[in-house]
Order: sequence, then C-alpha cells, then structure tokens
Amino acid sequence: MMKSAGIEENLLAIIDSASDSKHTPDANDDRLAFLEAVRSACIVNENPPTSKMCEAVFQILRVGKSLELITESFRLLNELDKRFPHVYLSEKEASESSHLIVVEGGWSPFLFNLESASRERGAGCRSISGPLDSLGFLQLMQELGEVANEGNLQALEIKSLRNMLVFQYLINALEGDFLPRNRVYEETMNWTHLRESLLNLLLSTRKINYKGLMKDCLTIMCGLFDVSAGISEDLESPDNAAAKLSHNDNTASALALFELGNNACFALQKLLIMIMDLDMSRKKADMQGSTTRADGVRTPLMEIILDEITYDTDMLSPFLKVFNEPKWKLEIILQYFSKYTTRLSTRTRRSNGPTEDATTFSGVLNCFSNVTSTRSITKKISADVVQVLLAHAFQAHLSLSCQQDADGIAASKDEGRSSSLAEICENIISAFSNLRRTDAKMEILPIGKEALFTAATILSTETGAQV
Repeated sequence: MMKSAGIEENLLAIIDSASDSKHTPDANDDRLAFLEAVRSACIVNENPPTSKMCEAVFQILRVGKSLELITESFRLLNELDKRFPHVYLSEKEASESSHLIVVEGGWSPFLFNLESASRERGAGCRSISGPLDSLGFLQLMQELGEVANEGNLQALEIKSLRNMLVFQYLINALEGDFLPRNRVYEETMNWTHLRESLLNLLLSTRKINYKGLMKDCLTIMCGLFDVSAGISEDLESPDNAAAKLSHNDNTASALALFELGNNACFALQKLLIMIMDLDMSRKKADMQGSTTRADGVRTPLMEIILDEITYDTDMLSPFLKVFNEPKWKLEIILQYFSKYTTRLSTRTRRSNGPTEDATTFSGVLNCFSNVTSTRSITKKISADVVQVLLAHAFQAHLSLSCQQDADGIAASKDEGRSSSLAEICENIISAFSNLRRTDAKMEILPIGKEALFTAATILSTETGAQV
C-alpha cells in the first residue's frame, strides 16, 4: 500500500499543472507523459493502479481535445481494467462453484452512491470529468444521439469521437462487472450478486426514464449504423470523399468516425444483450422469490424492442441489420411472429414428426407451409416485413449452427443436424414460394433473394455430399 501511495503521488504530480480546462501543447504533453508513466508503472511493472490514478486517466479521456490523447487514455483504461479487474472469479477446482471477488475500494467510472454523488457535485468542475452518475450517462447518450442524427461528415468534431470512446469504455466496464456476477448467479441463484451489479444499479435508478433510455439506445444504434454506412460509401468513392472531406479538412477524423461508429454500434448491442441477460436472470429470481419491492419493477427489454420494431416498421430492417447476435436476434424474431401466429403450427407436407409450435424457427416455417396459412399471416403482417423477418431468422439460425460446429459438435454425434438444416432450407424456399402465391405481383426483396440463394446452395451441397 505504501508503495502504491508513493507511485500515485509521483504520477499525479506530472499533471498537476494540466487542469481540465487547460489545453496548451505543454499541458497535453504532460498528459501524454502521465499516461505513459501509468502504463510503465502499472502494466509493465505490474503495480495495481489506485482509484485516483484511474480517475485521472478517465479525466483525460473525457476532456482530451486531441485524437492521440483520447485514444491513448481509452486504450490504457481498458488495459488496466483487463489486467487489474474490479470484479472477477477466483480460481476453482472442477467440483467447486465459482467464487466472486469484488475489490474493495476499486476503481469504477460510475458513481451511484448518493453521498458520493453529492460530494462530487460539490467539487465544482472536477465533477465534469470524474465518474458518471445515471444522469451523466443519460447526457452522454443524448450527445451520441446528436451524432447519429447529424449523419454527415461536416458535423465531425473531436467531441463526437471522444463521446463514442467514453461510451465504449463505460460499456466495457459494465460488461467486466456484469459477466462474472451473472455467471456466479447462474451457479448459486444468489440474486444479491446481480442486485449489486453496476448494470442493475444504473437501470434501477429513478433519475432516468428507463423505457425512454432503451428506445434511445435502439434509435442511436440504427442511426450510428447509417452514419458509418454512409461514410463507408463516401470513402469507397475517391471523388465523392475528396469533395466532402476537403470541406472540413479532417480525413483522419472521418476514418476514425467510421471505425468508432461501428464500435459504438457493437457497444450498444453489448448493452442490449447484457440487459436481456439480466432480465432473464431477474425473471428466475422473481420465480424463486429472491427479489423484493426494493428491486422495483422494470419492463423487460425484449418487450420494448418488440414494441418499437412492430409499430415503427422503418426501424425493423435497420435494427436487424445492425443487431447480429444470433441467439437473441432469432429470439426477437420468433417473439415477433408469435404475436401473429397460432401456438400450434400445421405440419409440413414433408414431416411426419411431432407438431412444433411457433416459438421455434421450424415451427414458424411450418406456419408458411401452405398458401392458406401464409395468406392469413400476411393479412396481419405485410409480405415485405415477413420477407425481412424470415431472411434474418434464417441468417441467425445458420450462425447458431456454425457456432455449434465451432464449439465441437460433430456431425457424427448429431446425425439429425444435417438433415434438419436441409429441411430448414427446403422450408425457407417453400415459405417464399407461398408468399409469391398469395400475391403474384410481390417482388422478392434483395435480402430475400440472398436467403433463397443461400438455401439453394446449402441444399445443392447437401445433395452432392449425400451422393
């Protein structure tokens, strides 16, 4: 402890003269020197950083006005969290349950304790770049929303790049705290581990409108995806890119925004996945009577997502393009279909097996096994929406199959897998054929054509392999 205190004092002395509002070349050089000194002391020489040291690095990330400063501080914070985690699982024997280790007094970029928050607000400008409370997180989300709404290269500012890096770091911090806690919860069913998680504390606060925040997350994710896609198109066209980039003379920032926009989309997806995992664990805890009135009531994120993509069809396709985690993506689509299909689907012409309900992908495809049931569904959901849903569900199903292969599930141990995949492909083709039969003027969307081509290719490969 004495050694860490001495290192902290020496390192912080490097940036004592570089206040948050001072952005001269000398002050920025001091900040870079401080970052390098922290890396040398903590990463190279393996000395755990103190909370004040981490907070100082976080301050540089939040106030930095150069690309070098914000990227170096972002990289260092993630390295420190990975090397010296605040929450982690202890080593265990094969027969033992995981044991959660929470470092007392460890660094956190979040500040949810009311007394600490009051002291932080009383510290004046220091609170501007210190740990965030729930309102600070909400403000950051609003600023990300402004970036997503602008959607053009002329709006590029270092603040936009900085906010996306800050957001990514915060999501990494939430994930580093949540994943080990959720794993221990699954083994012990002790809800206290998740009740005290940073994610649960953030979502449980009454200072923010949870539903509104989740809707903003969806809008921002789709918006940033569109911005990144637009920049990608511009950068692929040299003449177009030169015309736009010469206007604000910031090619490096444009390239950075493209990369950071994609990473921010991925961070938003991670946030949504963590919340849905938390909702699932919360549901188990509710059923076991482990929760109390103090835990409050929160609408499951799945319901919010379904409401948004159901009643705002313009969001459906962008959301499914950017949200690519196969397990939850398929579950969202199945839940969407379940609103409009009967629980017991009809048997396909090719199957003599047990009837599957519409909560499985095979069950959903069974609902499109004949023209009559297909027409019934398209009276409730437009044919274009059905195409989008089926195509993305097929993509997710294939991704899950690939993951099973990567996890070591051999075909010889699961002889039904290949034939099942072939049947899925046949039913995808059949579903699109029945859609066409309900409306001869219907055009197959590009994503539908891609699904049909993939299904036909897989069937061809399966047939060739069998021969």
